[in-house]
Amino acid sequence: MAGERSYLDHNATTALRPAARVRMIECLDGVGNASSIHAEGRRARAAIEIARRQVAGLLETAADLVTFTSGATEAAALALTPSLRDGAGGLGLARLLLGPTEHPAVVNGHRFPADRVEVIPAEADGTIDLNALQIALRANGPVVLALQAANGETGVLQPVAAASALVRREGGLVICDAAQAAGRIDCRFNTLDADMILISGHKLGGPQGVGALAMRSGRWRIGTPLVPGGGQERGLRGGTENTPAIAGFGAAAAEAARLVDAPRWAELRDEAERHLRTLAPDLVVFGAAAPRLPNTLAFAIPGVRNDTLMIGLDLAGIAVSTGSACSSGKVSSPHVLETMGVDAHLRSGLIRVSLGWSSKADDIDGLVDALASVLRRIGTRPKAAA
Repeated sequence: MAGERSYLDHNATTALRPAARVRMIECLDGVGNASSIHAEGRRARAAIEIARRQVAGLLETAADLVTFTSGATEAAALALTPSLRDGAGGLGLARLLLGPTEHPAVVNGHRFPADRVEVIPAEADGTIDLNALQIALRANGPVVLALQAANGETGVLQPVAAASALVRREGGLVICDAAQAAGRIDCRFNTLDADMILISGHKLGGPQGVGALAMRSGRWRIGTPLVPGGGQERGLRGGTENTPAIAGFGAAAAEAARLVDAPRWAELRDEAERHLRTLAPDLVVFGAAAPRLPNTLAFAIPGVRNDTLMIGLDLAGIAVSTGSACSSGKVSSPHVLETMGVDAHLRSGLIRVSLGWSSKADDIDGLVDALASVLRRIGTRPKAAA
């Protein structure tokens, strides 16, 4: 139908799930501060605690170990602090190791001094070099390792459980950014084997502006809250809770926990890749040698810039991305590909296609048709290629 757009940028933000919208409207129609003890306040508190149990269910941890924040960025800043202490023995962790392809919220959002931070190199496929991690652990002893579950640009999955085993052996802990992974792969604590997990509502079908820091157990304590205030969220995050957003987040988490969309996403992603290779046999798929998110396809066509393709696709009604949405609309060369050793000219061609719960086969058909038209128009492929 003329005028319809196809949204294929779900790693930036995905569509609000109907169940989340319903819960948000229910809370918006009510009144009450969750810290108040009258009936209205108790209703707001009940909505928050229902959501806390739903988010805890997604990750399979105790509800009282979930702290609501404004998003995964704030959760990262809250968790990544030298004030972390082992509640049993009082041990502090004064050094931070970063995975090689972390989101800027982790790279730039931690509270460790610069001289106490080390980035672990990547393998060619974008996964962390576990041998280099072992060497760093031997040199530093107990540390905090920040390692994402999945990269939002390439979809590459990190070996979080394997890295956690190495870190825990030295007495450290692992904080896992699962913002791109939650609802797309199994992110339960027993699967990732991390100590803390960061997630964001708008990546899994909840509203923007809400997220959570979840802990596996009560062992590790955060000594210095990022937002002190009135003692909300067990003293870890001051300020009146955003009840409608939290309620919507919880409803979305409950639906995302079922992982029912993952097989369909993988089929659509693979179908898109097959058709795109027909259009451009020299197509390069980033992260193809590693396990990837089922909903993510990152590619480049040698000799074709991503800004050219993205603008052409946008004009044709197709919304894709040139990488992470953290840079306020900039079209740039992602640091993730540079870390993987990808040539600068090829990096400048990155296009990311990411699917969500509302994606359908027609979206892939529209993408292929639009890309064929753009390539013909810019004259990089013969007409017969389409």
